[in-house]
Amino acid sequence: MQLQVARIGKPHGIRGEVTVQVLTDAPEDRFVPGTTFVVEPAASGPLTVSSARWNKDILLLGFEEVADRNRAETLRGAKLFIETEELDEDDDEGWYEHELVGLEARVGSQVVGKVTALNTMPVQDLLMVTTPGGEEILIPFVEQIVPEVNVGEGYILLTPPDGLFELNSDEAAAPETEDRV
Repeated sequence: MQLQVARIGKPHGIRGEVTVQVLTDAPEDRFVPGTTFVVEPAASGPLTVSSARWNKDILLLGFEEVADRNRAETLRGAKLFIETEELDEDDDEGWYEHELVGLEARVGSQVVGKVTALNTMPVQDLLMVTTPGGEEILIPFVEQIVPEVNVGEGYILLTPPDGLFELNSDEAAAPETEDRV
């Protein structure tokens, strides 16, 4: 299975370097010279890293297959993937989106929805859970609210605070009709 680790942004300079939006926790391990990425769209790749450097908070990558700015411009928006079989299996404290999507979300023994996405955010990650009624609920992916992830059994256990599932409901979004004095 493939895991997206970056999205290519705009070209930088005239020698074919590009900016990238990093989508991995370990960019220093993923973007080393010699690493080859599967690219989407497939016509743009594969791409092999020739250089990687930081310019302020922006990662700049050079690829062996990209010699100038014109070629780099054609890569804008392309997604970079690695094969998950190549990943180290020693990290027991994290999950990839493809491992979580499709798991049942349970509160106790009651199924309250299915995990449909993992949004990685700067402060904390959010699980998107779609309820049987089709509502999408964002759940902070922290141990206090998601104390158990059981990929083998196909579920996550939630201990949501009061009101978490009502927060995104239609009733909560509707304006109050009661007159206030």
